[in-house]
Amino acid sequence: MLSERMHAPTRTTTLPATRANDLAFLVVTIAAYISALVSIPDKYSLGQFTSLQIGIVLAASACYLLLGIYGFAYCRRRRSTALSLLYFVVQIVLSGVVMFWLFDSFITLMLLPLAGQSVLLLTRRQVLVVCALIMLVVIMPFTWHVGLTMRVRVGGGGVGPGYVQPAWLVALRFWLIYLPGLVFVVVFTQIALNERRGRAEVERLAVELREANERLREYAAQVEELATTKERNRLAREIHDSLGHYLTVVNVQIEASRAVLDSDRARALEGMRKAQLLTQEGLAEVRRSVAALRAAPTGAKPLFEVISALVEESRAAGTPTALDIQGTPRTLTPQAELTLYRAAQEGLTNVRKHARATRARLALQYDERKVRLILEDDGAGGGPVKEGFGLLGVRERAQLLGGTVRVRSRAGQGFRLEIELPE
Repeated sequence: MLSERMHAPTRTTTLPATRANDLAFLVVTIAAYISALVSIPDKYSLGQFTSLQIGIVLAASACYLLLGIYGFAYCRRRRSTALSLLYFVVQIVLSGVVMFWLFDSFITLMLLPLAGQSVLLLTRRQVLVVCALIMLVVIMPFTWHVGLTMRVRVGGGGVGPGYVQPAWLVALRFWLIYLPGLVFVVVFTQIALNERRGRAEVERLAVELREANERLREYAAQVEELATTKERNRLAREIHDSLGHYLTVVNVQIEASRAVLDSDRARALEGMRKAQLLTQEGLAEVRRSVAALRAAPTGAKPLFEVISALVEESRAAGTPTALDIQGTPRTLTPQAELTLYRAAQEGLTNVRKHARATRARLALQYDERKVRLILEDDGAGGGPVKEGFGLLGVRERAQLLGGTVRVRSRAGQGFRLEIELPE
């Protein structure tokens, strides 16, 4: 259930300035006293009051003013409903005392500031209760001095035997005249309060917007830095996977050509020609990477075709390599195809460089919801695999796609690389 508090106090709500409230309360109260003193009939003139009556009126008036200024400010700081209700009860009692001794319709104006203050401290229901008490106190002195069963002369202010109007009708008319003023004070105070709340809310939102913009700029700088780091890592992988692959194959071809240069010159020249072609392909790949920052070695060809080309390169370099395609080949996302291609490229490069293998096998398996690439050889193997830039790049690519990489190497049992990617 939503709160009914009209003031809805929050730490960011800006209520009317304290000095303005105090000044308004003081001005209205003094105006009520002056108007009452000026309009009091002769029979109720100050000369008719005893010293005790004057003392009671002055004491009650002083207490009413002091509480209206300092007591109200204290209640606003404490924000206690019980304390606020006590404040209004005391103020209404004090005003009732004043009106009992200083009986005049103008003196009732001193109660109007209380209606406005109640809007700032109490709930809607409590404000209605305070307003009802004010209306009751307004008519009580009239009832005490005149009574509701007698007749009064309109404008005369006294009690006469002639019929003019019943006292209860005069009281009712006064109520109907006083009520709009009370409603006006409550409504006007609520409007002013809503306006100040709206202004405070706008200021608060403006501050939050500035803070959000600052955080957004900080986040943008962080994102830019992360993107830069990610791009550096990607370029490092691309350089290692593409240029490193071609340089390794070229080196193998040159070594093989040198080994047979004296005994088989034609074979040596063929090896040098292949090395030159690979060098040209490597240069073209470097140009593509620099130009587009994302080389696509698979191009428009199916994945199994470009991997077949890698297998042929491995065979030409002197390592018999078998290719096994399992399942029905299908088109994968460009990122998945590039990841599998780079994994096969890195694995075959490592076989030629480190494995000392007599044969290797590359399998590409298409399952219903995933694709798997397996590379294994019969090389020397070894202990725990120390991942260099190549295997690290393969693992990073797979993790970015939600895949997994498993590496196994045992002494005398060769090397096995398995990479699995989801669809």
